[in-house]
Formats: sequence, C-alpha cells, structure tokens
Amino acid sequence: MPVAPTYPGVYIEEVPSGVRTITGVATSIAAFVDRFRRGPLDEAVRLFSLADFEREFGGLDATSEASHAVQQFFLNGGGEAVVVRVGTGPIATARLRLDSGANQAFEVRAGRRIRGVSVDNPGTWGNGLRVEVDYETVTLPNASIDPDNLLTQGELFNLTISEVELRNGRMAVVNTETYRNLTLRPGARTNALEVVNAASRLVQLNRTGLAPAALPNPPFRPAATGTIGIVPPGAVPASPIAFTITIDPDGTGPAAPVNIATGSVVHPGVTTYADLRPHLEAAIRAAATDPANTAATRPLLAGATVQFIGGAYRILLGRSSAGFDERATVSFGGAAAIGLTGAGVTVGPQMFAPPAATAGADSGALTGPAIVGTQAAKTGMYALEDVDLFNILCIPAAAELAAMNAIYAEAETYCEAKRAFLIIDIARSVDDPDDMQTWLTANANLRHRNAAVYFPRVRVPDPLNLGRLESRAPSGTMAGLYAATDVARGVWKAPAGTDVRLRNVQDLDYILTDRENGALNPLGVNCLRNFPIFGNIAWGARTLDGADQIASEWKYVPVRRFALFLEETLYRGTKWVVFEPNDEPLWAQIRLNIGAFLHGLFRQGAFQGQTPREAYFVKCDRETTTQADINLGIVNILVGFAPLKPAEFVIVRIQQMAGQIPT
Repeated sequence: MPVAPTYPGVYIEEVPSGVRTITGVATSIAAFVDRFRRGPLDEAVRLFSLADFEREFGGLDATSEASHAVQQFFLNGGGEAVVVRVGTGPIATARLRLDSGANQAFEVRAGRRIRGVSVDNPGTWGNGLRVEVDYETVTLPNASIDPDNLLTQGELFNLTISEVELRNGRMAVVNTETYRNLTLRPGARTNALEVVNAASRLVQLNRTGLAPAALPNPPFRPAATGTIGIVPPGAVPASPIAFTITIDPDGTGPAAPVNIATGSVVHPGVTTYADLRPHLEAAIRAAATDPANTAATRPLLAGATVQFIGGAYRILLGRSSAGFDERATVSFGGAAAIGLTGAGVTVGPQMFAPPAATAGADSGALTGPAIVGTQAAKTGMYALEDVDLFNILCIPAAAELAAMNAIYAEAETYCEAKRAFLIIDIARSVDDPDDMQTWLTANANLRHRNAAVYFPRVRVPDPLNLGRLESRAPSGTMAGLYAATDVARGVWKAPAGTDVRLRNVQDLDYILTDRENGALNPLGVNCLRNFPIFGNIAWGARTLDGADQIASEWKYVPVRRFALFLEETLYRGTKWVVFEPNDEPLWAQIRLNIGAFLHGLFRQGAFQGQTPREAYFVKCDRETTTQADINLGIVNILVGFAPLKPAEFVIVRIQQMAGQIPT
C-alpha cells in the first residue's frame, strides 16, 4: 500500500510487475499397481531409483509382473515412479507381543510410518524379523533422557530389531535397528512407541487394548528375551561348574532332533560374572566334541559366542555351517549351578522371536477389484489419489486376468480425469499379428486418446531364474523410454525411432516383417521391431485412438502427451487468477504470463511454425469473456497451439536423369 507522504524527501515503493512465471510440470512420473514381496498395502510410495524399489518393496518377485516392469522403467531412463502394492487373502502382517505383566507390554508389527500414520507391511518377509530386549542402558540421572528425574534405572531397556534372510544356504542379517534407553512411561522423551514408530522402517509398536502402565513402572522383562538369566548379587561359584546344553537345530520343538551336550566351566581365580564370560564361552565351544552331538549341531556349539549385556548372558550359536537355521535354539540347563536366575531359559542364536508371534502371509492371486480398488477408500489404483502428480500408468498384471478389459476401461477413465497416459499390456497368449488383431477386435471399447498398446512382448533376462530370458509386458520398458525421450528431446518428441533402443531387452516374442508391421500400424498398434545394427527399438507412436479409420486429432502419442502436459501446467499455473478482479488488467496479465510460457516452448522447438504467431496464440479479452460471463464470475482463456507430428512415413522419390544436363 502506498505510503502517504508527510515529510519532504524521497519515498520508495515496490510496484508488482504482473509477471507470474509458469513452470512446466513433470511429464514422466510412472505409476505401477501390482502385488509385491513387501511394502505398505494400498499406499502410494514415491521412488527415485531401483535401489529405492528394492528397499521399499523387496525388489524382483516371481509372482509380480510389475516388479520386473519397475526394473525396466529405471533401466530405460525412468527417474521417478509411484508404486502401489495391492493384495488379496491370505495376506497377513507378522506381529508379536512382548509382555512382562502389569500392563508392561506392547505389540511389534511389521510396518512403517507413511505421512505421519503407522501402516502395516504384510507378507512373509516379516517372518524374518527378530526382536531382542537388553538392559545395557545409561546410568541415570541423565537430563537428556529424563529431565524430571522420574525414571528409575530398572525401567529402561534397549530394543534391537533385525531382519534376517537366507543367502547361499546361510542366514544373513540384512537390516538392523537399535533403540536405546527406552521406557513405557507415558510422556517420557524416550517412550518406546514414540521413538520406534517415528524412526523405524521395519516395525511399528502399539499398545491397543492395554491399560496405562503402572507407575512407578516395574522393570520391563518380557519372557524369553534372549538371555540365559539375570546375574544375581553375590560371588561366582567355585571352579569347576558343571552344566548341560540342549540344542534344537531348527527351533521346531521337542518333536525335532534334539542334542544334549555336557561340560564344565573351569575358571580359576575369577570373581566377577563379567570375567566369567570368556571361560563360559570356551566351555560351550569345547562341548562340541561331546559324542551326543551330530554333525549338524557341532558347528553350532563350536562357533558359539557368549555376550555379557546389561547384567545378563546371551548365547549366539555358530553360523558357519551351510545348513544353519536361524530358528535354532539352545537351552542352558546348568544356569542354577552357575548361580544365574532363570534356569532353563531358551536362548535364540541371533535375535529372539517369541513363540506366540503371528506369522505374516503373502497375497493370493490378484483380482480385478483388488487392482482397481475404490475411490472413496483410496484403495487399489485409487491409492494414487494421495499423489500430487503422475503422468503414466502401468498395470501389467491386468493383462493376464479375465477382468482385463474392465480393469483397463476403468484405468482409462481415471487417467482422463488425472490428465495421465495409460500403457496397456497384452497377455502372453497374444504372440502373433493375427492374435493381436483379434485382441483389438475383442477390446474395441478400449480405444482411447489417453492410451497406447505395444506388440509384441519383450524378452528380458530374469535374475530369479539364472538369467534365462522371460516374456515380460513392455509397459515398464516403454514408460522408461518415454521418460528418457522427454529429458533428451521433450515431451513433444515421439518415443520411437532408431535412437529409442529397448535396454535390457535381448529379444522379442515375435519378429515382425515390414508387411506385418504395415498391417498393425494403421490399426493403432505400436510395434516393437528388431533391426540390424540398431537392435530392438520402438517403431510406433500412435494412441489407441490413432487407427486410420477413426481420423482422430489425437492420433499420435507425442501430440496427446504434449496436450496433457499443457493442460496440467496451465491448470496449476493459473490458479493465481481466482478471485482477481475480472477485467482488462487481469486479462492482459493472463495473456502475458501464458504467452511467455508458450514462447519458451516455441524457442525449444515444441511447435510447428516459423514464427510465434504461426505456432500458438493466447486469447483472453472481451470476445472470450462477455459481460454475462463476468457477472457469473467466469474468465475464459483460449489457448491454441500447432503441435509437431512425427514423420511417420518418409517417401523418397528417385528419378533417372534422361541425359547430361548442361550447366
């Protein structure tokens, strides 16, 4: 607001220029919907690399067509993807409850926090999670943990979450998270639920259905936390100390083979339990020579280690044997003789999962309703409602389902509403040009300006099958090529031609001839071809509305995607217009800002025409917005553009010269 001059001098005012720069939106964010090994259910997760996908969704899965499509997307130049995991019964989340009584309990569930909400991460992957509680905590008081000095040392505990996985016959720890100095006291800075749920990418904790923990909190010591027992006060028993060890190699209980070894701890001059640790470890390893042990269990004892943590011993069985089972357990029968409490407590080899844990389960076969979901609940495909923007939608699993037509029909409607483009896949059974023409006839209702289909399917190496070539849906590959072309040339360039090579594609399901290509192209089918020198390339750029007989203005993929880009950009870039005075000053600003944006595209070669006047126009004045429109609060903006269309047919005329032409 201008400052009223009250004294002689110079006054400075800033006058708005009226320029509101419009920035083009992204054009190649690809969305994938399918079942996966892991990941939150019915949640849209944004990924920026193949490593992100492997971390969040478990990487390649033999039962997930989209897992291979995501890999192809990133390998072919894709930079940003949105993945939605869907599933059907018997999908379940691995969970367990740690309880030491007096409401000192919580449930551990496989999951993570997304957008501030704890969500489950179902699947059998969660069965590899191991949870351990120990008490090697800091000595209170500590103002950073307990500023009010309310906690007692016995309340604090550490929580370690590990994910184990079978690799080359051995169990390996692939992820570990440790949270120290936790408590169940409500409101404490290190409250276990608040600390773990905010930071963990493996589990979430909850106390659903439990009353508040008693105050002052008793020590949190859930049954079977992975220790032999708590060291009591007093002196270490005299040397030697006899003990027995019972080993269950696969942790399945008394019905499984059980080996019992005996031994004794020789510890001359040892007076503390901490100093007793190496002697106990040596005695357990020496017990491996007991004749009662089989060849399978001897390495478990011979490679065992003993830790002294938080006033308790912990045994880790040896992991060197190829047949090591991470469920193997050991019971220390001589705990009372050694002077420890908790005689006979079972100890896990690495991380302990209580036997009452509920196992996770993977999804069953996908169905149409599971993929599509419901828009109101934001499930299935409609989980993308939580995403600000996506441009390309791929649902490769739909190609093999009986409900394929219904799934893709609803996906086309959704893409139209979201100004996105759908790449439709064909089933493995569609493996020659005749089958492709039959598919087009049977699915004529899928012809849409926001969709394209490619033939044939591609053959890529499968790391899960020793690198053998497998037939895969081409949507992920083509989505990556769309992205690479957008970056290199622009969304107005057709994602096809000799420079659009299909990376990681070693073969095609069918090798087309020129005449076969010529039969499919006029029908709106984009062909994938194999040419000498160039290899496997995309050789078509038509939408499903691009059959010659339809004569659609949206015949070509780049034209339609460029129009969607302009629509989304102008939709977002002109929101400042709302509630502005609807008169000529506003209209001039609109013409200025949209015109500047389109002129930038013109300079990049996005339009036909030698001059801006030939390439585009922006009209917003008394002709487009009448007084009746103004009275209704409407401003009408008319934008026209001359799109570039691909040189689909190159005709070279050759003429023989009749004779020498004089110069």
